[in-house]
Amino acid sequence: MATATTEPVRLPPGPRIPKIVPLIVILTAIQHRWVPVLGRRYGGTFTSNLPYFGNTVFISDPILVKDIWSTSDDLLERPINLLGPVFGPGSTFSLTGKEHLKRRRLVLPAFHGKGVRSYEHIVEEEVMNETANWPEGREFETLETMGRLTLNSILRAVFGEEGDVLDELRSIMPAMVTLGSFLHLLPSIVERDYGRWSPGGRKSRLRRRFDTAIDSLIADARADPAFEERSDVLAVLLQARHENGEPIPDRHIADELLTLVAAGHETTAAQLAWTVERLRRHPELMSRLADEVDAGGSELRQATIFEVQRTRPNIEGSIRCAKERIRLGDWVLPAGTMVLVDFQLAHESEENFPDAASFNPDRFLGASPKPFRWIPFGGGVNRCLGAGFAAMEMDVALRTLLREFRFAPTDAPGERRQNRGVAIAPARGARAVVYRRTAAASGDRVSVSVADHGS
Repeated sequence: MATATTEPVRLPPGPRIPKIVPLIVILTAIQHRWVPVLGRRYGGTFTSNLPYFGNTVFISDPILVKDIWSTSDDLLERPINLLGPVFGPGSTFSLTGKEHLKRRRLVLPAFHGKGVRSYEHIVEEEVMNETANWPEGREFETLETMGRLTLNSILRAVFGEEGDVLDELRSIMPAMVTLGSFLHLLPSIVERDYGRWSPGGRKSRLRRRFDTAIDSLIADARADPAFEERSDVLAVLLQARHENGEPIPDRHIADELLTLVAAGHETTAAQLAWTVERLRRHPELMSRLADEVDAGGSELRQATIFEVQRTRPNIEGSIRCAKERIRLGDWVLPAGTMVLVDFQLAHESEENFPDAASFNPDRFLGASPKPFRWIPFGGGVNRCLGAGFAAMEMDVALRTLLREFRFAPTDAPGERRQNRGVAIAPARGARAVVYRRTAAASGDRVSVSVADHGS
């Protein structure tokens, strides 16, 4: 792990370029090609002077990744001013140190073991509902539909009921995510409420509607005669108690629920869209996956999900700030230095994954991903709280899609990455052409060639 030191500063090498250059890169489509280029030039650890962050050390070496995620918040702290203001002071993203650890202990039980498995039927139902009107034989974007099914799934899992209040949340959540993703990238002055027509004003109105809906759901839950038997996330949070017996304040519960719903559904939707985008370009793999689903297996499907997450991580990385001068491996970083574990850089490293440029799920057959190399959910005490739910959701959704549909292959170039604020998604919406498997004669396969569809 990193240690405090008084040694002379020694930063990793990096490009000597004006700060405006990285800013242009970040704001354009070349963002996700820039980091690999620097990685090939300087290796898995380098320094770049970024707008807003200043000197930032990019990391992909698994030993250093482990060191970073093993170091206490006293030396390397997650900046709470990145997403904390988006979700509120009661969100996990706004907490650090002991308060953060206490909150994780209260929330994690809702996303592990039997708690996660109990939501599988919800995900399958939402996939069936959302795909009921998918057009056959005509190209369409799947990203939007993935967003709806993941939003509906997590709303039902979190609140455990249907009704007008959930319809209200379905109405406002997409707008809240889009607006919050946009505003958190801009100076804080833009977020202020300057009235009805300002972005900050619209954000405030949406948040008031969200809080009103949550207050109604909290009141209904507490009035439920079966409240103590409920296992939905809202009930778990309401029943949770700190060691001193105190509950989580209602306003903090609202902030935490906003975090879980907003961040959770957007990232999983992007990952499912990337799965469709990748599979259409690997028809032989699609055929193997369909055979496996028919036989009741899951090993190749899980390996495929791992490989999609490796080759198309939907989060940039995990960032920390040095609170004092530290030694990290061979380097000495001054206080205030940002340290970014870059997921794309780690996943495209030949040292971490031989033949890293190829899309090859077979690399994960019979073996789990190696820790600190495969890192789509982050790690350490800040690892994604909803990782277990997201893994279940992707598995059930992909199983259901493969059971119900055949995806026409394509020879179109892969879709470029587009940063949508919360998640990195396919720029063209993960376009697909599908055919229902039930349209085939019993026991027969629908044969779809590349020539059967448009690009």
